[in-house]
Amino acid sequence: MSLLGFFSNNIGIDLGTANTVIYADGKGIVLYEPSIVAIDTRTKRVIAVGREAKEMLGKTPESIQAIRPLRDGVITDFEATQVMLTYFIDRAIGGGIFRPKPRIIIGVPSGVTQVEKRAVIDAAKGAGAREVYLIPEPMAAAIGAGLPIEEPIGSMVVDIGGGTTEIAVISLAGIVVSNSIRVAGDEMTEAIIQYIKKKFHMFIGEQTGERIKIELGNAIYEEEEREMEIKGRDITGLPKTVRITSRDVVESLEDVISSIVNAIRITLERTPPELASDIAERGIVLAGGGSLLKNLNIRIEREIGIKTYYCDDPLTAVARGVGKILDQIDLIKRISME
Repeated sequence: MSLLGFFSNNIGIDLGTANTVIYADGKGIVLYEPSIVAIDTRTKRVIAVGREAKEMLGKTPESIQAIRPLRDGVITDFEATQVMLTYFIDRAIGGGIFRPKPRIIIGVPSGVTQVEKRAVIDAAKGAGAREVYLIPEPMAAAIGAGLPIEEPIGSMVVDIGGGTTEIAVISLAGIVVSNSIRVAGDEMTEAIIQYIKKKFHMFIGEQTGERIKIELGNAIYEEEEREMEIKGRDITGLPKTVRITSRDVVESLEDVISSIVNAIRITLERTPPELASDIAERGIVLAGGGSLLKNLNIRIEREIGIKTYYCDDPLTAVARGVGKILDQIDLIKRISME
């Protein structure tokens, strides 16, 4: 074993719109933080990253801006992404001049352009990577879910993140059919915010919208109705409190869920018959934080007619997938996007 290998600090990263998850070789998941950076607009200095920055969302004075440097799974603010990655990598494997530069494998949406790919590679190299490989997120999620990706068997994975829903049919270590739509967990939150604005004439922030999604969100109508009290401000700018029900939330999410179900249907229609029959027999696997919406698997199963189930710990599936193959350079080269 080489000295470099002995001090292996290779890492796999799920660079998500909502959260960044890092898997360190030999250690497993070592970091799970929101993909948010807080910047002082006067000095352009970064003042907080991750969880600390998320707590500032919607609560900052004019001089401080809390931003998400990724939107819909791709980099929209290069400098902020590089600062965020550097901070997260140092947190995960330690900084210091004697630290060997890591090999980094990053899960990215399957629909990214060449320009978007280059931005991710440059940001990772700027953050200290020795070499960078990009793996399509659905492939990484399939590996993380323990699916037999190298066998001649059709596997379907639906990875619903914050910014994108990635759907892929995988066989023999290749993506046979894929579909990437920019509708996912963030759109669910936004749909709730807009519904409350329209129905109750009330403005709420992103964090309140997310809390409602987690507490009352559902992909189907259930007999037992739950409710919660939420606070925001009315159209005159004064504080306002209303009670909303789980029925309201299901109604608000209808268009987003229909878009996801429709994208799965379209992907299946484009799948070769032999692989489609494997999927009908083996089922559809859900991964990603957005898939954790209550009863989403039941809704997909009802509408598509194929057994749908969650992989273990959907939130970390992509990071665990890229982490599992860190030392399998031949497989990395076969499935990477470069």
